[in-house]
Amino acid sequence: MNDLSKNVLGGVLQSCSTDPMTGFFRTGDCQVTEEDVGNHGVCVVATAEFLAYSKSRGNDLSTPRPEFEFPGVRPGDRWCLCSPRWQEALQAGMAPPVVLESSSAAALEFVRLADLKRYAVKLDQEK
Repeated sequence: MNDLSKNVLGGVLQSCSTDPMTGFFRTGDCQVTEEDVGNHGVCVVATAEFLAYSKSRGNDLSTPRPEFEFPGVRPGDRWCLCSPRWQEALQAGMAPPVVLESSSAAALEFVRLADLKRYAVKLDQEK
């Protein structure tokens, strides 16, 4: 197993979401490669508060963009978020829950595992 397929816990990176389809390459997982300069490595469970915060910071994840085949993220959806954006939300007290098994080890370049663990939810937790 290479580093690209590891999660933050050192295990195999699990799928984050296929509904909506997420990930830098829209494959459903939060794998980070050199092409992904935004490091979309943190699998989050979106909350209304986080989506409003993200929109206020110029990253509108909630508005559908049909021209990009983007349905918009709704509260309860899992989504591969840019690791620096999650860190920013954490510092602002707005960090959404995280699925550790579906978050890339590459996210640890920007966020601490201890912080992610404080916001962890189970992989199989319902939306």
